[in-house]
Amino acid sequence: MPQGKPNSVPDDGLTTRQRRNRPLLAVHTGSMKGKSTSAFGMALRGWNQGWSIGVFQFVKSAKWRVGEESAFRALGRLHEETGEGGPVEWHKMGEGWSWTRKKSTEQDHATAALEGWQEIARRIEQQQHDLYVLDEFSYPLHWGWVDVEEVVRTLRDRPGFQHVIITGRYAPQQLVDAADLAMETGKLKHPMDSGQKGQKGIEW
Repeated sequence: MPQGKPNSVPDDGLTTRQRRNRPLLAVHTGSMKGKSTSAFGMALRGWNQGWSIGVFQFVKSAKWRVGEESAFRALGRLHEETGEGGPVEWHKMGEGWSWTRKKSTEQDHATAALEGWQEIARRIEQQQHDLYVLDEFSYPLHWGWVDVEEVVRTLRDRPGFQHVIITGRYAPQQLVDAADLAMETGKLKHPMDSGQKGQKGIEW
């Protein structure tokens, strides 16, 4: 896309404006860091446009508060107080569905992941948010906890104007094929290669 212009224009009967403003399904996968970071950057742009933002974290511990969570919760409060930006909801294990109240067996986690997806599917049907970040949702799909075909069908047929971003390694090929935007992060170098652990402000 040189200078932001598409290389070709499909014969799909849509106007330039209609094609430009289609809701997108984005998949951020690959082995390198940056998948969630990129998704949250897109969510920040959406918040600035006044969109309703819904973040759903599937793997990270309920007790671990990442920097993006604190920032988005603050932006949600700012919207409530001033009307600036858009509303924000942030759900993770232990909130919205009973992740941490369950025992830590694989079946418990699988059941909780399915419950989480079912809640998201209800919200999509009700057009509750303008932009969804399903952070690390590729893992429940990869592990077979949530049916990939059902997810693809729900996302493909979603009503209205709803962007969806899914992050995590091992994104199933069916999901990648259904995406409008798919990126794969690959490592060239990483601080951990030289024995350096994650640090605040960079990893959280």
